[in-house]
Amino acid sequence: METRTQEVHIEKDDARAGTTPGVVRYVLMISLAIAIVALSAIWLTGSLTTPETGGAADTSKAVAEDGGKMP
Repeated sequence: METRTQEVHIEKDDARAGTTPGVVRYVLMISLAIAIVALSAIWLTGSLTTPETGGAADTSKAVAEDGGKMP
């Protein structure tokens, strides 16, 4: 700690009462990677299991084929 006139200057480690190892950075990177993998798996599973509609969903055709029955 250093005193200059009326100001007190404290080192970063002393002011924070410890060191800053940067663990939060790794937690954020790992959780981001897990989120990307999980959402990609959900998207791929959904896209592989849905029937092909030719690029656009035709609701009226689906209702006509179903006969208007509600599940």
